[in-house]
Order: sequence, then C-alpha cells, then structure tokens
Amino acid sequence: MLREIDTVKLIFGLKVHQLRQEQDLSYQQLSDRTGLAISYLHNIEKGKKYPKADKILALARALNTEYNYLVSLDADKRLKPIIDLIHSDFLKIFPLELFGINTPKLIELLSVTPDKVNAFISTVIKIVRNHHLQGEDFYKAALRSYQDLHDNYFGDLELAVQEFKSKNTLKQQPGFETPELEHLLHKNFEVRVNRDFLSSRPDLTEVRSYYSVKNKVLYLNGGLSSAQEKALLGKEIGFQFLKLEERPYETRMMEVDSFDKLLNNFKASYFSVALLMDEKEMIEDIETMARWRTWDAEAFLELFAKYDVTSEMLIQRLTNLLPRHFNIQDLFFLRFFARPDLQKFEMTKEMHLSQLHNPHANQLDEHYCRRWISINLVRQLKAQQGISNTEGPIAGAQISRYWGTPNAYLCITIAKPGHNHADNSSSVTIGLLVNDKLKRLFRFLNDPKLVTKDVHTTCERCGISDCGARAVPPTVLQHHRRKENIRATLEELERHRVEG
Repeated sequence: MLREIDTVKLIFGLKVHQLRQEQDLSYQQLSDRTGLAISYLHNIEKGKKYPKADKILALARALNTEYNYLVSLDADKRLKPIIDLIHSDFLKIFPLELFGINTPKLIELLSVTPDKVNAFISTVIKIVRNHHLQGEDFYKAALRSYQDLHDNYFGDLELAVQEFKSKNTLKQQPGFETPELEHLLHKNFEVRVNRDFLSSRPDLTEVRSYYSVKNKVLYLNGGLSSAQEKALLGKEIGFQFLKLEERPYETRMMEVDSFDKLLNNFKASYFSVALLMDEKEMIEDIETMARWRTWDAEAFLELFAKYDVTSEMLIQRLTNLLPRHFNIQDLFFLRFFARPDLQKFEMTKEMHLSQLHNPHANQLDEHYCRRWISINLVRQLKAQQGISNTEGPIAGAQISRYWGTPNAYLCITIAKPGHNHADNSSSVTIGLLVNDKLKRLFRFLNDPKLVTKDVHTTCERCGISDCGARAVPPTVLQHHRRKENIRATLEELERHRVEG
C-alpha cells in the first residue's frame, strides 16, 4: 500500500525528473549546479529521498523554477495524469507488490512515456470514477489476476493440507464426516461450534457462520446442508492452521476493505476445498472421467455423493487440478444466480485462466445469452421442479461455439435450487477451450450426441438469426449495423462523386 509520505516523495521526484529532462540536463550537470551527489539525485527522482529545504532551494534555482512549485502536490498538464493516478485510490489499495511491481519504478516508467500514454492514464481514472469503481472492485480483480498468474493452483496450500493431515494422522480419504471436522477444530485450536445462537436470531438468517475471536466459537446457522457445514468447518481449520489473522469473521464478507483480508479468505477457502477433496483422489477421478466414451451426467453427479461438497467446490477443484496435472490452462469459471421468474440472470462470480475467455460478465444491464448451458440448465431445473418436484442438483455438458470467433468451449454445468430460498436458483460452470490437448484428454468430446450450440455474450449483441431462446432484440448489433451502413454509403458516395 502506498503511504502518504511515499506519495509526496514520488510527486517531488517526478517534477525534478521532468524539469531536468526538459532542460536537457544530465545528472552530472545538475550535480554541478546544486552540489548534490549524483546518487542522491537518482534517489530523489525515484521517490526514495526527500531533500531538506536548503537542498530544495538549490534544486529550484538550478532548474529555473519556484520553490513552491517543487513542494506543492500539483503539477503541470503533462504530469497531471500521473499525479492524478498517484492521488487516486488505485496505487494506495492495489497490491502491486503481490505481482512483483515496484511502485517507484512504475512511476518512473510512466514519467518518461509519450503524452498519449498519459492521456490513457487519465482516461482510465475517468472510467474508474464514472463507473463508481471502489477498492472492492480492485481487490477482486487483483485476486482473479493472482489466481490466473498461478494457474489457480497453490502448492504451498496443498502442502499445508498434507501437513495438517500428517499431524493428525488422517488418511488420504475422499472426504470427512462433520463430527470429525468439528473434533479436529477443537482438538487442534480449541475452537467450539455453536449451532443455536444464529438460528435464534431472525435478523441473522442470511449469515451462515460467524467466528468469535474472544469466545473461540464458530457459530453455524441452522438448516445448512452437510456439504455447507463441512465447507465452513474446513475453512475455519484453514484460517487457524495457516494463522491468517487479517480475515473476515462472517461467511460472506460484509465489506471488502483490505486486499489481505480478501486474499486470506481465498486461502482458507482453498485449504477447505483441498482438505475435503484430496488431490490424489481427485486426479484419479478426473482420469476416470477422461476415459468416458460418452458424457455421463449421473456419473458426474456421483462425485457429490463421494465427497459431499457443494457444487461450487467441486467445479473450483477442477479449476485447481486441470491446469496443474493435465496441462489444461485455457479455462473459465462462472457462477449465475436467478430469481424465481427467471427474467434476470446475474453473473455473481467469474475467473479466467490464460486469457479473457468468452463468455464473460456484462455490466450494461443486458440479457445474457439463453443458449449458454449455465442459463439453460437453470431453466431446465425449474421446469423439472414444476413437473416432478425434482430437488436437484442436475448436471449437463455442451460444446459452446462462440459466434463470430473460432473458439469453442466444453462447458460443464451444475444447476441447483437455492438452499434457504428454494425458489431461487444458481448454476456453476467450468468452460474448457476445445483444442487438441482437450480432445486428447476427454474421449467423450467425440460423442456425436454431445450437444453443440452457437452462443454469444448477450441478446442485445447477438447476430444469430434463428435463435429461439432470444430474450430481447439485438439492439446493440442493429445500432452498429446502422452506423456501418452509413459509413459504407458515404464511402460509395466518395467513390462516385459527381461534380455539380
């Protein structure tokens, strides 16, 4: 995080650097004029040193500027975009160090870039402001990028799980029973579990769990499934065993006010997933799945019975292990939420590895393509609930060819009703780019019965003419086509211009 004193040093250094460059002065020449060592001038420009008043006065005289200009936090138009960036929350909250980026070096590079790059920075800042992007948005984007950087596989956390199992002489079993996890939590960390308090408070029905540091009690709400309870118990074991002090205490973070808190929450969740779904056991399951001649939804759902985990945990575990052990890096993860009327589908979580794949979230209040299996399977689930009272979950697979691109994805989806609100629905999807590697891994990709559909991002942008699932007309596409027609007509007029 960029401190206030760092900001002052950086702005001062930028001004000295710009003035020296504008006057075509070398470090040696500026040193001769001021009596300051060359190494000291280097550190000033890099934002590492802030000189005393007498040295600032010497610099101002040597650079033909005013003392007050050097010490103020404003700058001329050329430097203003960079100064705005420094003043913005971005450098204060974005965890650059996590990605090996040195903030002073970044500023130094920006300061010598052409004016067009400065204009780009200014544009980014305006976009951030206009779309009301907050620290939480940066934190979540940084976490997704961090996952991508590591192919969503974290060997240190996998080793921590193995260390915990070894310490407690646990077998490499496919799953745990709830009482066993509860016992491990108390035995190792003296944390007790209380299932009564949250259930007794109507205003806390949405809070699945809460950890009290003072009382060393993990409060669990009533009505949770065994899979949900085990996920929360495993996560608390992760927080305790990894000694993650900066953390949220409720299941869903009420306020994402720190990247470290968000990162530690992810680490504890990863620990829980790895604890409940043993790495070696899951690899064997994926290898078995790879040998299927045809897609088998029932066999895929049997993994729930084996591990007794949530659908999101199962899909997330695939995103951990496929890149690491099967060399499948091009993938995405999506989670959708739908209310009972199925009029609006909200993408509540997404992650992309290796590239920004399609489909992706759209923040323009448009209608997501109903041809995606992520949405279609939710609709199927609601239809089955109405006919046969199917509780779900249900699973499905589809080859999704993305309209207008050469890309196709194997999409595997699980849809289920809401736990506390059965009228609501959600789905989780893993999408795998169809290429030679994927075809060699999964034999069922050659199954002619595997459904293949052309898909798009949203109905408003889709040019598929025979779509029977369209929710609204392709208004954005029609607007673009009108502009193209106008442009083409004007170009034709130019080619056949007749002088009057």
